[in-house]
Amino acid sequence: MRFRHPDGSTVHLAYCTNVHPAETLDGVLAQLRDHCEPVRRRLGRDRLGIGLWLAKDAAHALVSDPSALRGLRTELDRRGLEVVTLNGFPYEGFGAEEVKYRVYKPDWADPERLDHTTSLARVLAGLLPDDVTQGSISTLPLAWRTAYDEHRAETARTALLTLAERLDALQELTGRDIRVGLEPEPGCTVETTADAITPLGAIADDRIGICVDTCHLATSFEDPHAALDALAQARVPVVKSQLSAALHAEHPHLPEVREALAAFDEPRFLHQTRTATAAGLRGTDDLGEALKGDALPDASPWRAHFHVPLHAAPAAPLTSTLPVLKTALTRLVGGPHPLTRHLEVETYTWQALPPELRPRARSQLADGIAAELTLARDLLTDLGLKELP
Repeated sequence: MRFRHPDGSTVHLAYCTNVHPAETLDGVLAQLRDHCEPVRRRLGRDRLGIGLWLAKDAAHALVSDPSALRGLRTELDRRGLEVVTLNGFPYEGFGAEEVKYRVYKPDWADPERLDHTTSLARVLAGLLPDDVTQGSISTLPLAWRTAYDEHRAETARTALLTLAERLDALQELTGRDIRVGLEPEPGCTVETTADAITPLGAIADDRIGICVDTCHLATSFEDPHAALDALAQARVPVVKSQLSAALHAEHPHLPEVREALAAFDEPRFLHQTRTATAAGLRGTDDLGEALKGDALPDASPWRAHFHVPLHAAPAAPLTSTLPVLKTALTRLVGGPHPLTRHLEVETYTWQALPPELRPRARSQLADGIAAELTLARDLLTDLGLKELP
């Protein structure tokens, strides 16, 4: 979906396909048919933006076979879909029964991460619509925090500098400007937007910036205005933003709140949980850990890294951090000029919701994703952006 900003620029809205994890190119083609096109039809659009997640094997197939890449581009066009952004965070196995810590491997100290991201950039350059010259890729925020020493930090910095050089060469060759954004996430080396400023400042390259995920922002209790102002002051570009909402518990000391939270403690994904105390941010790596005894202070609200559907907040006594998303979006695209032109709805946890909330058929999932995109569209038009055909 495309929108005209009051300054005349185009802002793109997509939804991320990591909600339909596919490891192979055949799987990606099937997801376009079975999921993405039905969402487009529900929205009554001739064209719908999708943020592709391409696992290692799918990306390799595309970058090693130009005819396969052309075939994917043709299939996108045929189904009324377009791609200006990729999710390059998960490397493989995102559809596994247990993802948890595996999603942070390989990290930016491992050569596989640089090679994979380079492949994604080459693929994206071939998938961009003819009238679009800039693409974006979100990626791991360097590494999970443990076992990340100075040597690995320097290796990661060198890898990002090499990536920037490769992106420069790619633009010279193709005319396509591909940028990569580190996506701060609780528990990682770069947990907050503030954590991103020092490593990205050391790189000092407009090719490498940040991806602001509004669920992660909220989980870490960051104020959107302060966070985005600090990034602007440090001249760290917002390459893209993922529109997502976290799980919020206002009174975690109450037994009924604990019981409601326990329904979201599931075995597939990691749900880092945080609370803001007078002594600073406190947290656990997973929701189940937070619910054990007094592992986490419960005098103040808790937020858990669980991407809940934008249009459907959990039932009381829980809610979502949609207000944080709205505030961030106002700052991102509501000013005289957009801070980013790539927005991506990223609710990948539909099948991890409590059983009674999960979609039971493809049609229900398509309905839910269309409802999320409708909400995002309405937020954008309320900010003065005009929806384009």
